[in-house]
Amino acid sequence: MHDIWNPWHGCKKISEGCENCYMYFLDSLRGKHGGDIYRTKAGFRYPLSKDRNGRYKVKSGEMIRVCMTSDFFLEEADPWRDEAWDIISQRPDVKFFLLTKRPQRVEKCLPKDWADGWENVFFNVTTENQRRADERIPILLDLPFKHKGIMCAPFIGPVTIEKYLKSGQIEQVLCDGENYNGTRPCHYEWVRDLRDECAAHDVTFVFCGTGRRFVKDGKTYVIEGNGLQSQQAYRSGLSYQGKPMKFRLTDNWGHPIPEELLYKPYFGPRCQTCGMQYSCNGCSKCGKCEKDPV
Repeated sequence: MHDIWNPWHGCKKISEGCENCYMYFLDSLRGKHGGDIYRTKAGFRYPLSKDRNGRYKVKSGEMIRVCMTSDFFLEEADPWRDEAWDIISQRPDVKFFLLTKRPQRVEKCLPKDWADGWENVFFNVTTENQRRADERIPILLDLPFKHKGIMCAPFIGPVTIEKYLKSGQIEQVLCDGENYNGTRPCHYEWVRDLRDECAAHDVTFVFCGTGRRFVKDGKTYVIEGNGLQSQQAYRSGLSYQGKPMKFRLTDNWGHPIPEELLYKPYFGPRCQTCGMQYSCNGCSKCGKCEKDPV
């Protein structure tokens, strides 16, 4: 997976899923504190950055995951969000993946010209357990977004979303285990049952990774490294490709971009057994596969 845009960094913990936050852990390794929130400098305008030939580095049709080290709707980010929305509006040819644990703040944080939503924004809420699913998904369903999804990560308890899938609004469900300090186990049965609910409604279900502790048939497996966790998720066969999401991407004049001109993901050797295949931009062609083949 590549193309992550972090216009700001740092966050405040607000629920069970935040307890062992990976961003806090990684910041601590650098002598930083994850609760220190700041606007990034070089990275703030990343979606508008160009190469030496004047072409956008982020290609038409790619998906950018936004605020992976924060929350787009974090209260402390209110002074910067309008500028971030303006950047998103300037790239109607790119898909922006937004994820939040704060859906109750979203409605008052939308741009003035939002109306019923922008076609290039894919809005997701985190539902780490049933309590948070029942708290956040109803708000998600009431908000004006063209594309909506759910992320069960870190998946720390069984979750049923059957009654929400019946709405027909949910287009994708992502699931991942937990890592780093204090890792809580993810159970095979939880993932399987969630996958079966999605398949029954033809909604794409992506089992991204097992997490560091994965329980199956009563046995706990300690799986080190995100790469191996993603491989084990892929090999479980639990992901499901449902009906495709259709984004109406346009140029800056509002003209639809022909399919043949949109970015086509390339999946290299390592990608072939990666659990993220159904929901990522593919390989960035960094050359690592050639240096360290699978």
